[in-house]
Amino acid sequence: MLGRELGAMKMEEHEHKSDRILQMIKKMRQEKAVVDVNVKTAKLVVFSLDGELFAFEGRYVREILIPTEITFVPGSPDFLLGVINVRGDIESVAALTVLLGMPSSKSSAKNRILLAEDSEVRSGVLVESIDDVVDVPVDAIKPPLATINGPISQYLLGETDYRGRNVVVLDLRKLFKRFGTNGR
Repeated sequence: MLGRELGAMKMEEHEHKSDRILQMIKKMRQEKAVVDVNVKTAKLVVFSLDGELFAFEGRYVREILIPTEITFVPGSPDFLLGVINVRGDIESVAALTVLLGMPSSKSSAKNRILLAEDSEVRSGVLVESIDDVVDVPVDAIKPPLATINGPISQYLLGETDYRGRNVVVLDLRKLFKRFGTNGR
């Protein structure tokens, strides 16, 4: 008799657990079902620098390259690492950490060069690693915090969230304007 009661209790516990799991699945399906197809999105290339997440608007990024030999150019601004050969085209490569006033990053197998261009400048930008390329609702990109200061503040476009972490969205056009001022 005791065995039957224990068996019935285990069966009841199992049913309650199953009910909870089914409720969770139902809730998840409902949350995913609410999608506004008319939401404007922006493609962001999310990358890491010094353990922090940053992004450029994807419309300016032409290619993501594995770093090759960068040839130093004497007399170039401190943020310009040098030039690379991309299928016969010579492209400059900038150290984003220098432009943003951050510590220089160490070279690793995860490093990538974002070949980007706007209407006036085309250049590579060295980053520590690429985390993702994502579509984000435009209204999810919030204005940058007014408390952010230093060299980085002049290049801010906004901030957004990616997998529970803050992502600083940089204005590539403003970064490229610095190239035209010869680094000043």
